[in-house]
Amino acid sequence: MRTAGRADLHLDRLSRPDALALVAAGAADRDRDTSGRFPDDTFGALERAGLASITAGPTVAGYPDELALLREVARADAGVARILDGHLNAVERLRVQAPAALRHRELTAIAAGRLRAGVWGADPGPDEGTPARLDGETISGTKLFCSGAGGLDRALVLVADPDGAEPPSAAWVDLTAPGTVEVDRRWFRGAGMHSSASHRVTFHRAPVLAVLGPPGALAQQPWFARDAVRTAATWAGAADAAVEDALRHLAARPQSSELEALAAGRLLTWQHGIDLWLQDAAAALAHAPSVVEAARTATQTRAAIADAARAILDEAERATGSRPAAAAAPLDRAARDLRLFLLQHRLEPIVARAGRAALEERR
Repeated sequence: MRTAGRADLHLDRLSRPDALALVAAGAADRDRDTSGRFPDDTFGALERAGLASITAGPTVAGYPDELALLREVARADAGVARILDGHLNAVERLRVQAPAALRHRELTAIAAGRLRAGVWGADPGPDEGTPARLDGETISGTKLFCSGAGGLDRALVLVADPDGAEPPSAAWVDLTAPGTVEVDRRWFRGAGMHSSASHRVTFHRAPVLAVLGPPGALAQQPWFARDAVRTAATWAGAADAAVEDALRHLAARPQSSELEALAAGRLLTWQHGIDLWLQDAAAALAHAPSVVEAARTATQTRAAIADAARAILDEAERATGSRPAAAAAPLDRAARDLRLFLLQHRLEPIVARAGRAALEERR
């Protein structure tokens, strides 16, 4: 476990508002930093406030609290929220799918602020490396969009078996073994999400501490749906940042017309719609929904929030003009982060499958 440089969580506590304020205060600097380094001090602030361990125990926060936290962090910095999103997803999989001894040891370390985790699933393209494969008690190969790369201690990595059997397995990988994890910070050159440290990672016989569940376990419900809606909560937070900054710019104009008022009304309407979708999803997924209900909730919630977020960005940018973009204002940062983030999730095929099933039921 990496402990060097970690704050003493008992002697250096932060309140939740103070931690969120620190995240927001450094967002512009992190956006300008294209080095790809992990936002260690920023994530450390979340740890010092106990926000990275709210589900690690012994007292576990409820699912609605997780969504609210992710939305708050994303409002301050969507890239940092992306790292926390993956961390919370990984923690839940430890709780529900890991062997008992591993679960107790790892959750205890996470609760103490000694471990950071993530979930890495994207495979490389033909010219980007060989997909990661499981080989006994190690993995080798490459994954992309590995949020938190360079600052995490563990990752739940989707890997194929040596014979290529489907579906993939979920390997709990130790990222701290020297020489086994190579982080390529030159691969990611996106216009947004600079603080997410979402890099290409190549494993060289990295140690696997356990395989969580059977092949395909990552897609088990309701956990897969809960993962998906956590990500949607980070979209909601980035949309909140866009709305807040757009309203600030519109209100600052010496004179306003009905066009500004109409834009403000539209932004607040879409934002309220996001509120309602997240509230509904939090209630539906907080307990033990059926597989069908969990999948439907995640699909509809993600699609609705993505549509509302895109509408917010379009309206906000047209209403405020070029100044926020020229100044790299919070609206501009939120737009760049959110557009890239949404592109990582192809929702159209999922929505189409749900629609096709509904049509089949009516034939």
